[in-house]
Amino acid sequence: MKIKFFTTGGTIDKVYFDARSEYQVGAPQVTEILKEANVAFDYEVVSILQKDSLDMTDLDRQAIRQAAEAEPCQRIVITHGTDTMVDTAKRLLGIAGKTIVFTGAMEPARSRYTDATFNVGCAIGAVQTLPPGVYIAMNGRVYPAEQVRKNYDTRRFEEM
Repeated sequence: MKIKFFTTGGTIDKVYFDARSEYQVGAPQVTEILKEANVAFDYEVVSILQKDSLDMTDLDRQAIRQAAEAEPCQRIVITHGTDTMVDTAKRLLGIAGKTIVFTGAMEPARSRYTDATFNVGCAIGAVQTLPPGVYIAMNGRVYPAEQVRKNYDTRRFEEM
């Protein structure tokens, strides 16, 4: 079984440079996460975008959809910024025959206290076991894309 990873940027890939929290969206961190985890499945990582999700446009979301539609692999994990992850996930609804799981992080993958590794692991388990559809894997839970929202107060995703 092969899993395709599309990266789009977001906090998971952010690199901070100073105490004032200036950052750049860096290289896809999912590659390092997978290497460190010594995963036992075939995978490929492709970067589609390197943006904060608040800077994504409708054209960016269309490019993500087109990449998912054109991808022959039926199991896709998409790393994405959490602020607009639900918006993008909903744009991928209706793609037939594919299990697509979005995930990200509240803290950069390079941070000591990141949730990135846990969230990516949860997404990998989900993409291997769920039926075709679009899902979000965050905070130890997996939600259908059309039934989830980000709660900014708790910094968690929750069912609507």
